[in-house]
Amino acid sequence: MGCGGIGTGRRLLICVAAGALALNSTAFAQQSLPTIDVGTASPIKRRTPQRVESARAPTPAPPISVSPAQPVAPAVEAPPPGVLAIAPDQFAAVTVVTNEELRASAGATLGDVLFSRPGVTSSSFAPGAASRPIVRGLDNYRVRIQENGVGASGVSEMGEDHGVPLDPLGASQMEVVRGPATLRWGSQAIGGVVNVANNRIPEAPPCALDAAFREKGCAAAETRAAIATVDNLLENAMLLDAGRGNFLVHADAHGRRASDYRVPGYPYLYVDPFAEEPPPYFAGRQPNSSNRSGGASLGGSYLIPSGGFVGFAVTQYDSRYRIPGIEPTETNTRIEMRQTRVTGKGDIHIGSAYVDAIRFWAGLTDYKHHELANEGGFDGVQQTFTNKDLEVRVETQFMPVALPFGVMTSVAGVQGNHQILTSPGLEGGLYDPNRTKSVAAYLFNELRVTDAFRAQLAGRIEHAQVAGSLSNLLVDPAAPISRNLNFTPASGAFGLLHDLPYGLVASLSAQYVERAPRAPELLSRGVHEATGTFDVGNPNLGIERAKTFELGLRRATGPLRFEAALYVTRFDGFIFRNLTGPVCEADFASCAIGGAGDLRLAIYSQRNAVFRGAEFQSQLDVAPLMGGTIGVENQFDVVRASFTSGGNVPRIPPVRLGGGLYWRDANWLMRANLLHAFAQNDVAATGETPTNGYNLLRAELSYRTPLAPNNPWGREMTLGLVGNNLLNADIRNSVSFRKNEVLLPGANLRLFADVRF
Repeated sequence: MGCGGIGTGRRLLICVAAGALALNSTAFAQQSLPTIDVGTASPIKRRTPQRVESARAPTPAPPISVSPAQPVAPAVEAPPPGVLAIAPDQFAAVTVVTNEELRASAGATLGDVLFSRPGVTSSSFAPGAASRPIVRGLDNYRVRIQENGVGASGVSEMGEDHGVPLDPLGASQMEVVRGPATLRWGSQAIGGVVNVANNRIPEAPPCALDAAFREKGCAAAETRAAIATVDNLLENAMLLDAGRGNFLVHADAHGRRASDYRVPGYPYLYVDPFAEEPPPYFAGRQPNSSNRSGGASLGGSYLIPSGGFVGFAVTQYDSRYRIPGIEPTETNTRIEMRQTRVTGKGDIHIGSAYVDAIRFWAGLTDYKHHELANEGGFDGVQQTFTNKDLEVRVETQFMPVALPFGVMTSVAGVQGNHQILTSPGLEGGLYDPNRTKSVAAYLFNELRVTDAFRAQLAGRIEHAQVAGSLSNLLVDPAAPISRNLNFTPASGAFGLLHDLPYGLVASLSAQYVERAPRAPELLSRGVHEATGTFDVGNPNLGIERAKTFELGLRRATGPLRFEAALYVTRFDGFIFRNLTGPVCEADFASCAIGGAGDLRLAIYSQRNAVFRGAEFQSQLDVAPLMGGTIGVENQFDVVRASFTSGGNVPRIPPVRLGGGLYWRDANWLMRANLLHAFAQNDVAATGETPTNGYNLLRAELSYRTPLAPNNPWGREMTLGLVGNNLLNADIRNSVSFRKNEVLLPGANLRLFADVRF
């Protein structure tokens, strides 16, 4: 098949990808780009370069000297806007979304921001309000979402209608981490970790940590604002960082509001041919999709003179959003959410003969949301979800030790969690109050055999206790049965990393991870109103086991930058929410095939499954042009998941292939990209239907410039215009429970401004 006379979009995308790879990257001079800092990918932090002078005699490594006159956490320069952010020194694929990319993104949730990243998509249950990231086809209890290393502690993993209580407006970087590093956070991160990084607990001042700072101090501020056409969006954030002497302070506040978003021009999104009258949907809009949110945070830190810091922050987040869909629109379903968090973080440099540093993370969370609707003539709270959560993690990094075959650095850690969940409702609770306690210990060893060859070995063991009660659906639902379940999962991981010629880095990792079932998977027994399901947990669920192998190749510098990964995961006892076919009313006795109810029966089940997939993304600077650089970019991802006994795992993302062009110089960035998602026909036997493919066209024009030091308008300004879904395509997400009722937003123009003072 040649590329001449191309007649289809699919063939065009394939030819663009093939052409970019065929170009010889050595035709251009090597370019040096800043290293990407990924805070969650490894517990091992290096403050001075480590070299292996001799690997023959095991001699103690000298202490690492940390000057108190240096910043505790030096700021890592991000790559220029438009340059693919790749973290080369990692044992598995890491997706990095820089601050510049966050500001230009049209996403109002973490899932929306990550929707089109290779290997990542989102649940899209309520776009703009409740859209949780899905990593390699894995979601909910297998993907941990956290802020600065501390779990987000909402209930988003317990229902697709539940929003994540973190807003990209307050973030400075996002990371999606896979592989051995996820063992730091527990078996609930079996699919990956989505970490939101910000400066709410400041680690370093906004200026040089020198004598002038200690005497007079300094301050920096930033404003972030945007408007959008598709939903009349207005959003704004203000951030302040200041310090003097040994004290640092941070404050931020943000807010967002949006109306029902526009969709491709359908007079009605859904028409029931048997209905006497069509539902009251307005032409061109997704009804009941408006949202409003806001939050604020105040934090401070103390810089330890000998090196390190200790800090705390208090954060409040509020959100009110509506649930789109046919029945939610008719019943005016909406959610009111509030979360209050107190978080702590510290990095204390010891520098003794044996211990390098001690670090800790802690979080105390009080979360609640109400699900409101007009049911049976009562318009008010139908169900409430609460989560009171305490998490503490402490790590000790030991001094490097020279061994006969290399230099080894070890980190040992312990982690504890205590969670109390409730879900009372007018039609009974989804699960009675339950309590989960867990304690874990883990060990990471990184061996630097040579400067070019490294290895990592990690292990974790934890104990989880789930206590609660469930109703006996078959005998007497009013008589709950107490349960006290115990699980002891153990996990291990091994990784190899090798530097190759031409700036290439190859990685190979193997993981064995065990995951304990969560309380809702074990104890659910009732109506989940917003998702339209009657959930039934299974107290007989066993530990879920997964074996993963991943091979990666990446290049972070030079005119050709790319990252590729191949992986396969075998699950023994894969836990999933199985839509079995019957529908229910308000109780289990009403569930039947072809029944009169409108709640789909979802039973938590276990089967063996295999996931295999591949991811690729690249950029190639083709040639200089008009004082800048013109280039092409490409991406591809695929995940195929099936049960070993036959049949497909439900709600798996489609194959996606994309490509585009960009031009950038020191100030300007112009880019256009087309992402094609193929039709998803590999669906589960029950409760799922095929999904059509789509084309997502995006474009961006932005300008960034430094300003004069005394300019009252700031020291740096970025202005941009971003277009999303410019073809106004009918986009339905195959992983969404409401894909037949809820379209993704139509054509959108977003104007944003970011000013730093």
